[in-house]
Amino acid sequence: MALLDDVAAIAKLAAASIDDIGAAAGRAGAKAVGVVVDDTAVTPRYVAGFQPERELPVIWRIAKGSLFNKIVLILPVILLLSQFLPWALNPLLMLGGAYLCFEGAEKLYEALTGGGHEEAEDVAALGTPEHEKQMVSGAIRTDFILSAEIMVIALAEVATLHLGVRAATLVAVALLITALVYGVVGLIVKMDDIGLKMAQGRLGGTRALGRALVKGMPVVMSVLSVVGTAAMLWVGGHIVVAGLEKFGFGWLAHAIHHDAEAAAHAVPALSGAVLWLVETLGSAMVGLGLGAVIVVLMHLIPRKGGAGH
Repeated sequence: MALLDDVAAIAKLAAASIDDIGAAAGRAGAKAVGVVVDDTAVTPRYVAGFQPERELPVIWRIAKGSLFNKIVLILPVILLLSQFLPWALNPLLMLGGAYLCFEGAEKLYEALTGGGHEEAEDVAALGTPEHEKQMVSGAIRTDFILSAEIMVIALAEVATLHLGVRAATLVAVALLITALVYGVVGLIVKMDDIGLKMAQGRLGGTRALGRALVKGMPVVMSVLSVVGTAAMLWVGGHIVVAGLEKFGFGWLAHAIHHDAEAAAHAVPALSGAVLWLVETLGSAMVGLGLGAVIVVLMHLIPRKGGAGH
């Protein structure tokens, strides 16, 4: 009977811990929802151009890479840093933010400078194992930065909990957010196939909706590609601005917020939306400026040096 009492007490303790982990994971996931939206916007552009039968396998490969990023690479590092070097999390995040700014600015640079020959090569390479590997690797690299921010935001929400509860909560956040992001991405990229099936249905309304989906999804994918590039600049700029504020250089964050509040007061009926939009644009402009500097350093200066040589 004493042994059964001990087992019951352990079971109650375990149940309470599970409840704590579930509640903490919910709070941490809610805090990271903004980055989840950005991750969902960025990823579909890496799947564009594949044959329909390869779309879901490619998304599955990216999702597995994302989970590996979160649980195997990021989780142990941030737990150790939070335990022994908590000050190191911010500069590491800022480096990741700078990389996102570079990627977004580089996409704009490539769009503005043309590159028709490269585009022709890309079209010729579509569907090859090399192209698939390249796109999956690029998606996983970008996901690494976004995943790191998600995990650090989640960690900040549970920083006061016991180390074991912290670790279990972050694993739960990693699983839930990865399933959410790549489930939505899979639904987006297969929406045209769903529309095709609906267009073959018996009901007139269903067929009309299906045809609209088939015609509209290429436009949606193009828009998402643009949104994905903008999200890189926005998220990267926001990480850098927030990081500078933590280091005592808060004038940039305060200036952006001040302008956003002034714009929101000018349109009281839409104050919340205007506040978010102006702050987002401010972060994106910072991201574009920083990314442009890195693009110049990475592309233009080496090219000029090579030409001079």
